[in-house]
Amino acid sequence: MGIDIGFATPADDASIRGLLHREPVGGRIAISYERDPDFAIGCEASGENVTVLVARDLERDAVVGLACRSEREVYLNSMPTRLGYLGQLRIDRRYRGRWLVSRGYCLLKRLHERNPLPGYLAAVTMDNREAAGILVERPRKLFPSFHRIADYHTLALRVKHAARAPGIQAATPNDMPEIVRFLQSEGPRRQFFPVWTTHRLLALIDNLGLRLEDIQIARRDGSIAGLMSMWDQSAFKQNVVRSYAGWMKLAVPLYNATAPWLKRPRLPLPGEKIRNAYAALVCVAGDDTAVFRDLLAATLERAATCGLDYLLLGLDERDPLLGSAREHPHILYQSRLYLAEWPEGGRLHARLDHRPSYVEIATL
Repeated sequence: MGIDIGFATPADDASIRGLLHREPVGGRIAISYERDPDFAIGCEASGENVTVLVARDLERDAVVGLACRSEREVYLNSMPTRLGYLGQLRIDRRYRGRWLVSRGYCLLKRLHERNPLPGYLAAVTMDNREAAGILVERPRKLFPSFHRIADYHTLALRVKHAARAPGIQAATPNDMPEIVRFLQSEGPRRQFFPVWTTHRLLALIDNLGLRLEDIQIARRDGSIAGLMSMWDQSAFKQNVVRSYAGWMKLAVPLYNATAPWLKRPRLPLPGEKIRNAYAALVCVAGDDTAVFRDLLAATLERAATCGLDYLLLGLDERDPLLGSAREHPHILYQSRLYLAEWPEGGRLHARLDHRPSYVEIATL
């Protein structure tokens, strides 16, 4: 009966989630990025107009491949621009080498021709050599061209309790108009920073687990000088450790044996969830490192109060705030951000200036 490439339906939900469970992203730490209890909820966090493509083994009636396309409005060279995002690429290992990716991108190209966008963001972890080889190094004829635009550092920061610095407060409903104005004023200093509106922020608060009281505000002379939020998505997205490789396989048992004495969280064993939240809405006027440090300390304290072990913070390696973040104990994950373009895209990547990038890693 063969394999059909098409659009997902609600009936595919359990099979899609099963694919995510059994196909982790490899590396020193193999992690499965799961979406229980409903895959569609996690898709809402990735952007607007989400399209989910699946490869179905018709004989087994099972999803054996997955890819997602969504849209988001971001700043490019400080101007609001609608881009696409390509993510969630998974292929059942038993079906690799059967041209599923090529057939999937053929369908993505037809979607692009129907609703063209100037480019598509895509992120590939440094350890995922297979994905880099298929998409970037040995692309097929109908694939878009993937242009490297940033090396991204995601820090899994160990949370800890700390005294709140003066001038840091949790957001209230009355702060919302000023928060949006600040994000629209300071956000364009980063490539791909989301174009936030009151409507978009309230959608996250009402439907996707972002809580107003988790947004930390730094004020200087009464005005907002910086923002950072803890975004706990565990109700619909889970990161589960599947295995450790190399030196980490040997180090984890020793680390966990000493963690209680050092008052540090233990590392999850294979099969266990990582108790984490994401740092979101990271925006600091003038890249003031003192403001950033105060905001990060308040966000780490908030995560500790909520019983989490790690806060995931993603920054471009060129970001002037990255050095301050690395002062905290952390585990580093590196990825590469690409701008994918079909030929008619007009070489958008060549028009980007050199400002650092920023993407909300909670939406990847």
